[in-house]
Amino acid sequence: MAIFNVFNKQKKETLDAGLHKTRESMFTKLTRAVAGKSKVNEEVLDNLEEALISSDVGVATTLRIIERIEKRIERDKYLNTAELNIILKEEIAALIAENDTYDLNNFADILPAKPYVIMVVGVNGVGKTTTIGKLAAQYVRAGKKVYLGAADTFRAAAVEQLVIWGERAGATVIKQKMGSDPASVAYDTVASAKANNADVVIIDTAGRLHNKINLMNELTKIKNVMQKVIPGAPNEVLLVLDGSIGQNAFEQAKQFTKATDVTALAITKLDGTAKGGAVIGISDQFKIPVKFIGLGEGIDHLQVFDRNEFVESLFN
Repeated sequence: MAIFNVFNKQKKETLDAGLHKTRESMFTKLTRAVAGKSKVNEEVLDNLEEALISSDVGVATTLRIIERIEKRIERDKYLNTAELNIILKEEIAALIAENDTYDLNNFADILPAKPYVIMVVGVNGVGKTTTIGKLAAQYVRAGKKVYLGAADTFRAAAVEQLVIWGERAGATVIKQKMGSDPASVAYDTVASAKANNADVVIIDTAGRLHNKINLMNELTKIKNVMQKVIPGAPNEVLLVLDGSIGQNAFEQAKQFTKATDVTALAITKLDGTAKGGAVIGISDQFKIPVKFIGLGEGIDHLQVFDRNEFVESLFN
């Protein structure tokens, strides 16, 4: 129990440190929004709207939050500015909760399939391969046998990087030569994983967005060949987004959700940016749960997303 408490404390400290820039930026803007006001009125709400939009929460999500606060004011008849942070915190948590479907305690313990196949998508540079390595390490630490498929065969660095992360995490990496058919790598990976009684398979994919049709065809082909070995694969399609680019991550999410059936999100690089508000907007607008957040370069810096801890840290 003591070890568990120490781990939770370290996790919370990492989260607080990772959201430091976002928290400082957002609170500066929120403080300006209510400066000199004792009651939440139309002017305060206008200022709040501007503060949230400039914190990369997104226009549509910001308007939903403002609408919820207006309903609270209408119901309670009076709301002072000292209460605004509490109300805002509650409404943001409620928005995220609408798309939060994961059991945090059982994310690695109870898998709905064996092997559990995860296909990871995202543009180059978002931290996709790094995220796979960190995720593999968490599964291995939970006692799972993990196979990684290096199906991003168009970048030599991607294959090499995955091999390094696989060794670091204690996972088996299946690869072919540079320029090989990605679907062939995926097929070999799931076939080998099934034959060797693996628990988890994670497939890396190419992150090219210059031609959506080609991307869609490639991802569909990868899915089809995996299903020849494991019907229903992949069990999860994880889209990795770079949290440091704020609103631009919305466009990436839009393109990939058109190309394939994304079921979960991982948002990386939140430690180096003040744009962490994008987590709120992306979750709300795409109705896809955020499953992981990246808060640093270390192997332990990928965390299972806990909406309550996230919002608590954001408003701490």
